[in-house]
Amino acid sequence: MADYTGPIKSEVSRTEQESHDLKNSRVVPSTTTATGQPLTYYHSLLYSLLSWEEPRATAASFASVVAFIFAARYLPLLRWFFKFLYVALGFTAALEIGGRIVLSQGLASSFRPRKYYTIPKETIEAVLEDFEQLVDFVLIEFQRILFAENVIHTVAAFSAAFTAYWLIKFLSFWGLSLLAVTIAYLGPLVYINNREIIDAQIENAQAIVSSQAHQLKDLAGEHTSHATDVVKQYVGGYSSKAQEYIGHRRSASPEMTKAPSPVIKQEPEAESLITTTDFPEAPKDEPVMQSIEHSPQPAEEEPVLAV
Repeated sequence: MADYTGPIKSEVSRTEQESHDLKNSRVVPSTTTATGQPLTYYHSLLYSLLSWEEPRATAASFASVVAFIFAARYLPLLRWFFKFLYVALGFTAALEIGGRIVLSQGLASSFRPRKYYTIPKETIEAVLEDFEQLVDFVLIEFQRILFAENVIHTVAAFSAAFTAYWLIKFLSFWGLSLLAVTIAYLGPLVYINNREIIDAQIENAQAIVSSQAHQLKDLAGEHTSHATDVVKQYVGGYSSKAQEYIGHRRSASPEMTKAPSPVIKQEPEAESLITTTDFPEAPKDEPVMQSIEHSPQPAEEEPVLAV
C-alpha cells in the first residue's frame, strides 16, 4: 500500500513556508498616490496574494474564503455557537454544584487559574494598527478609483458595480459574494496565464477608442468652425446694414433736415392807429373850491292835508 503521508507533509510544509513569506510581504510600497500620500502595507500584501506569487498560500486562502461562505449559507453557525456556550456553562455549573454536594468542594473552581488571562497591550496595539491600516487601505483605494487616478481601474469598478446592481435582483447575497470572490482570485490568474493575448486585445481596444475619439474631436471641430462661420456671416451682414443705415442718416445735410422756422407777422403798432386829436385838451388852471356853507337850500314843501 502506497504511503501518501510524505507528499502531503511536503505540501503542508511548502504551504506554511509560503504563508510565512506572504505575511512577511507586508511592507509599505515605495510608490505613492497622485496626491503624494504613502500607501499601506495592505497594498503589497493583497498584490502578492491576488497575483499568485505564492500559489499555495493564495489557493489556501481562496479555499478558506469559499468554505466560510458556504458554511455561513448552509450551516447554522450562530446556533452552534450558542449551543456550545450553554452546554459548556451548564456542564461547569453542574460540575461545581455536584462537587460541593458530594465532596464538599467545587470541582470547577479547583481548575481556576491563579491569574485570569488578559490580552497583552502589545497585541491590542498590533491589532488596532492592523485595523487602522486596513481602513486606510479601503479609503485610499476608494478615493483613487473615485477620482480616476487610473481610468482603467475606474472603468473596471464601474462595470463591477453595474453588474452587481443587476445581478442582485436574481442572486442572493451569498451567491453574489461567492461570485465576487471567485472573480477576484481567478481573474488575475487568468490574466497572468494569458497576459500577451489580453494585453494585445487591450492595446487594440485602446487604439480603436483613441481613433474614434480623434474622429469625434475632428467632427466636433468642423461643426464648431462651420457654426462660427455662419455666426460671423450673420454678424457681418447685420453690422454692414447698420453701418449703411447710420451713413445714410449722416449723409443728409443739417440745413435740409432742419424744419423751416415759422414766419411771424408783425401787427401795426397801437400808436399808429390812435392820434392825439382823439383826446380832449387838459385844463391849464387849478380848480377853485366853492363854499357850500351859505348856499340856499330848497324849502321843504308842507304836506297838503286833505279836507
